[in-house]
Amino acid sequence: MVRIAGETLHVHFLGTAGALPSPQRNPSSVLIRRGSDTLLFDCGEGTQQQMMRARTGFTVNAVFITHWHADHFLGVFGLVETLAFMGRTESLPIYGPPWVGEFVDLVQRISRHTRGFSVTAHPLEHGSVVPFNGYTVRAFAVSHGIPGLGYVLEEDERPGRFDRERAIELGVPPGPLFGRLQRGEEVRIVRDGVETLVRPADVMGESRPGRKIAYTGDTRPLQDQPGTAAMIRGADLLIHDATFDDQESDRAREVLHSTAGEAGEAATALGARMLALMHISSRYTSTANHIQDAKRYYEGDVILPADLTVLEIPYRS
Repeated sequence: MVRIAGETLHVHFLGTAGALPSPQRNPSSVLIRRGSDTLLFDCGEGTQQQMMRARTGFTVNAVFITHWHADHFLGVFGLVETLAFMGRTESLPIYGPPWVGEFVDLVQRISRHTRGFSVTAHPLEHGSVVPFNGYTVRAFAVSHGIPGLGYVLEEDERPGRFDRERAIELGVPPGPLFGRLQRGEEVRIVRDGVETLVRPADVMGESRPGRKIAYTGDTRPLQDQPGTAAMIRGADLLIHDATFDDQESDRAREVLHSTAGEAGEAATALGARMLALMHISSRYTSTANHIQDAKRYYEGDVILPADLTVLEIPYRS
């Protein structure tokens, strides 16, 4: 049976700073809400306060950590304590690259009181897939000097368009049978005394892609790595490391980050429909150069979100 997609897909930029927070930007954290599911990608210091400010609530289904630099995980400790205080009973899975087991063990041991839920470790590697209802999260390798992963959230394919006129022409009366065909069920009708089987393929167009979001975490550009590029290609939203503007390209190479211009080049090469620049160094009081640098190489929409910015990702058609 085909599942009809129609869930909302919102991206909350809870923290957009580089390694050091600033008065305007918290360390890295991106919350994605897909329908009733809430996934947290990185959880820098103060993430729980950002969730309060954004009014997202605390019904987190899973946490995905990109790598073990502290600005990407220190907020987990406070978040877990808040969840315990609020009476959570459901297990909290934490996914990440190697060492996620050691990290979760530390999270479990650091509290001196009993929680009503467990925190579980789920190690991932390049190509690992985590299935959810109607979508998946896939991990891909990044280039940052330590074991690290980026993540692609990709929805299942949607059914094609329903041809109402064709269904009526085949004798299907408007009403509940239309819905059954759209859900992938065959229906039997009696027309002129003859029973006829109408299949979904008779009245449905070709399947349409779901939505796709890619989050790189901290990395050098990845478009020249075929296995990784194939996973990211065609994202509706590419959230890419842009720690520096292009004037600091030597520094970016030295510390294995990307410039905004390199993020723009990656977005073009990977066919992204929108580019969000992320992990902005605290050295910058203005990000005008970042936007200009990215647009020099990428003709699509470029945003450099402030903390607490929310994006709704629409369907392509």
